[in-house]
Amino acid sequence: INNAGVSIPATADAVTEDQWDETMDVNVKAAFFLSQALGREMVKNGWGRIINISSQAGLVALNQHAAYGASKAALDMITKVLAIEWGPMGVTVNSVAPTIILTPMAERVWGNPEKAKSMLNQIPIGRFGQPTEVSAVAAFLASEHASLINGTIIPLDGGYTAR
Repeated sequence: INNAGVSIPATADAVTEDQWDETMDVNVKAAFFLSQALGREMVKNGWGRIINISSQAGLVALNQHAAYGASKAALDMITKVLAIEWGPMGVTVNSVAPTIILTPMAERVWGNPEKAKSMLNQIPIGRFGQPTEVSAVAAFLASEHASLINGTIIPLDGGYTAR
């Protein structure tokens, strides 16, 4: 499971090259090269599961998230490429694309009701996600029950991207 990620919110005209590079290094480069290293072994063994934790920001544009959105869209495309290359060898590759998940780090930003209100208004079910909801989807994708799911990006966003 590729779950490391960084987001450095900034308007597109204010993103620095260092912010862009850090975002791409953590969100794309690290996930790709870890997948490559482990994927080689999975292909040799004829079985494996790679699960990328992406974001709704890879599917829809979010204000002040040019670098982050681009990195998550890139991760989703890597998911699809690896799925078609390694699927025939028994390795499935999928992405989970959550909305805001209330981790301790997210609580610091989104725990403020005034800050949260505008985002919650865009989520049809009216709430943010919990870490256990992401882990449940990842556990399913890692299981034999998901053996036919390959190259898919699963939005876990309360309907945010359904609009």
